Amino acid sequence: MKVIRTLQAVALMLAVGAAHAALPIEQWTHSSGARVYLVSSPAIPMLDVSVDVDAGSRRDPAAQAGLARATAGMLDKGVLAADGQPALDENALAEAWLDIGAQFGAIASSDRMAFGLRTLTDPPLLERAVALAARQLAQPAFPDAVWARDRERSLAALREAETRPGTHAGRAYAAAIYRGHPYGAQTTAQTLAAIGVADMAGFYRQHVTACSARISMVGAIDRATADRIASRLMAAIAPHGCRSLPPVPEVTPLAAAQDERIPFAAAQAQVLLGQPGVRRDDPDFLTLLVGNHILGASGFTSRLMDEVREKRGLTYGVYSSFSPGRHAGAFTVSLTTRPDQAEAALALTREVVARFVADGPTEAELQAAKDALIKGFALRLDSNRKLLDNVANIAWNDLPLDYLDRWTAQVAAVTLADIRRAFQRVLAPDRMVSVVVGGKAP
Repeated sequence: MKVIRTLQAVALMLAVGAAHAALPIEQWTHSSGARVYLVSSPAIPMLDVSVDVDAGSRRDPAAQAGLARATAGMLDKGVLAADGQPALDENALAEAWLDIGAQFGAIASSDRMAFGLRTLTDPPLLERAVALAARQLAQPAFPDAVWARDRERSLAALREAETRPGTHAGRAYAAAIYRGHPYGAQTTAQTLAAIGVADMAGFYRQHVTACSARISMVGAIDRATADRIASRLMAAIAPHGCRSLPPVPEVTPLAAAQDERIPFAAAQAQVLLGQPGVRRDDPDFLTLLVGNHILGASGFTSRLMDEVREKRGLTYGVYSSFSPGRHAGAFTVSLTTRPDQAEAALALTREVVARFVADGPTEAELQAAKDALIKGFALRLDSNRKLLDNVANIAWNDLPLDYLDRWTAQVAAVTLADIRRAFQRVLAPDRMVSVVVGGKAP
């Protein structure tokens, strides 16, 4: 318990710590083929590690949508016996991590599976944490009984989600935006039923490989220690080999507008409007970020909020977002409103978006956005965890190592003309998908 209290105290210190943007990022290729990114931060005796691999849901077989996320969710459910060490079930494994005072887990997103380790850097504790993480990577148990239990929980969650209009809106919207691309795949009772523990083990061996890994580390270690940690972790998955994965097709642009209306008995209608957007490596990424902050990402100061909520009272909240990844993620405007005014709210939202694409923001709006983004930049980096997320973003997306150092200068350099050009290149207001769940038919 003393170790746990120490870890919690360190986390609290990090939460109020200074931003780390000026710290250099070291990068090298490990002997396994993994690429390692290190920010050495000796002030606090803590280490955060992220191992990212090309094992996200875009790699799911069509009939087994949800396989990547199910696989990630099962990786803390036990380890097999190996090298003279006994097997550990999920409870024993959790107790082992508590005994060290460290944390280890896995999550899967659309593009990647990420393994995260957080530990103190006291040498005996660090050694035990890395050894247990390596064992968990090398010998996940995938127990059938636990998957049967967790699958029932997932099915119950799916049934509960069916009672919400947002579920039906999101499903219809993703199908219309992505039209068969893996980004739009939906986990259903049928796809969950098609997933077995053998499928998880096979997916894990095929996709979790050292040669495709990006390892990001932030904490009180030097390069030599980071390389030793990388060696331990990559040795655990080295037996998986290094095979080329098939390319995933790109998201195709919409050829025409599409409107879908879904009846649903609910107090609020869910409204979605959008289209395929951009990849994360799009050269206008930061320009679109600044522009979208003005359009719909800045809360009560956004153009959409002012026009749709403040002036007309058609919603409590309306927001816009880009979701870039290895492929073009959606640009989406979302809002909820009374069912009887859903069409009016949608029509006004279309008008605001079209006007913004045509004319761009005002000089005052642009300056306010720059001020807010630049002043808030330090909050993106004020803990080891947040800095790790940013370093992992640099690693996964092959961004320049000085990306964080140049971020504020690049935001400050965005012009009105830049925003108009980028939005007119990316968005086509006359070729967007609209989905209304719960509103009256127009």
